Amino acid sequence: MSTNKNLSPVEKIKTESDALRGTLKQSLHDEITGALRENDQSLIKFHGMYQQDDRDRREERSAKKLEWLYSYMVRLRLPGGFLTPEQWLGLHNIAGEHSTGTIKITTRQTIQLHGILKSHIKPTLQAFNTIHLDSIAACGDVNRNVVCGAHPKQSPIHEEVFQYAGKLSQLALPKTKAYYEVWLNEKPLTDKKEEEDPLYQERYLPRKFKIAIAIPPHNDVDVFTNDLGLIAIVENGKLIGFNMAVGGGLGATHGNASTYPRLGTILGFVRGEENTLKAAYEVITIQRDFGNRSDRKLSRLKYTVDRMGVEAFKAELEKRCGFALEETKDFKFDHRPDYYGWHQNHEQKWYYTVFSENGRILDDEKVAMKTALLEIAKTGKANFRFTCNQNVIVSDIAPKDKKAVEDILEQFGIIAHTNSAGPVRRSAIACVAFNTCPLALAEAQRYLPTLISKIEPLMDKHKISDDEISVRMTGCPNGCGRPYAAEIGFVGTGYGLYNMHLGGDRDGFRLNKKYKDSLDESAILRELDSLFEVYSKKRKEGETFGDFAVREQWVTA
Repeated sequence: MSTNKNLSPVEKIKTESDALRGTLKQSLHDEITGALRENDQSLIKFHGMYQQDDRDRREERSAKKLEWLYSYMVRLRLPGGFLTPEQWLGLHNIAGEHSTGTIKITTRQTIQLHGILKSHIKPTLQAFNTIHLDSIAACGDVNRNVVCGAHPKQSPIHEEVFQYAGKLSQLALPKTKAYYEVWLNEKPLTDKKEEEDPLYQERYLPRKFKIAIAIPPHNDVDVFTNDLGLIAIVENGKLIGFNMAVGGGLGATHGNASTYPRLGTILGFVRGEENTLKAAYEVITIQRDFGNRSDRKLSRLKYTVDRMGVEAFKAELEKRCGFALEETKDFKFDHRPDYYGWHQNHEQKWYYTVFSENGRILDDEKVAMKTALLEIAKTGKANFRFTCNQNVIVSDIAPKDKKAVEDILEQFGIIAHTNSAGPVRRSAIACVAFNTCPLALAEAQRYLPTLISKIEPLMDKHKISDDEISVRMTGCPNGCGRPYAAEIGFVGTGYGLYNMHLGGDRDGFRLNKKYKDSLDESAILRELDSLFEVYSKKRKEGETFGDFAVREQWVTA
């Protein structure tokens, strides 16, 4: 078991929080400040929220001796990333009434709203509750949103895998009723034994925990970047179980060599639903019991796996499960980007994947995306599915309804917008970063589109504009936009400065490596111009940019 003698301050906050209640009710009633009490700022994460402020206005507010402009981000728990048209209508209205109005698709297949004032948190969550949505455990030291392959075109077993996402989410849901008491005004429990939690106990986990389910040959979920990755294995048209990988995670800290990104290690194959759920549960209990609770920078499962050793971790898992894992089954991945445009699944239902750059659903001078999706929701003819690449799929459309939906997509320019985006833009990912993320050192979602517009002419110049090179950017090294799993990754080191990483593979099996430190835009473009020139002249047929970067030894594999 873990021997953490010097627990981090957050550990004390959790254990003394009265099952995540803390003093949240008192904080909410304090009208003097837009912030919560310090300990409650940690606890609110378990309820699916972060306290943030407008960093663009910090300096101005400080100069005037005014409190920073605090607001809150609310993230929904949406296992598998699915909304009905009725829920989309509700989401649209809630975003307009309580947040900035922008609907943000995350890299974990859910949505979050920004700019919610403290006085609007309860009305927001209560409004979500009326459409059967919540933000429980969407953040915090618990299992986060469970993601799975997004597009039903992927396989006839897609719906079965999607159901697994819901079952895993429910399995790892905290038992505390604090969310219902604080936000939905339910009466406190008379018997606290009702919320005893054998999984999380009173400690919860040392850090966040992420689960993804991939359906080969598509790896849109980046399965190996998760604490627990499940790879669906299909034989004779039937889902028989999953290859299980543990220890993925991309967060790191600049200047701290003991922190690093890591891809998950496959332990073996688990057969059947009962064993799969049992094994997933016990992976979480191992992290609960063995994870580092002293240093939060070293507390993710990846460090637990490396500290214990893979074989010792596997042995502990098999002991807790009461069964042995089988040998890993063969599989392959050959695609990570989304299936854009119209596609039909085995049930003859239609799906249209909308390109939403960096996951931002809004109306702007380019396209009225938010209005278009609202009008589609009003018809009741389509559901909505989110992808881990930050896009939305207009889903489950009957053949007789396809034209009605297509007419709306055409009317509001969605099809033209999606078709006009080039390959590198459509495969790019960026985290939120400025102006709300408190950890950001540099821009990401507000800047990457501009940088892509300057990269595309370089690709045209070297005749590689049809190449679907993966480019990802984050404002800090924590890796929310999965930059370390890209062919070209940009990691913010200071405002306008990025470490440049090269050499990730296109399908998610290999991380990239740092190529150059703290480049500004002009240096980035000079480097890419030079690299693209060599790539265009010397690459082998079918060779990807990431593979070429390794072969040329720009970075080591």
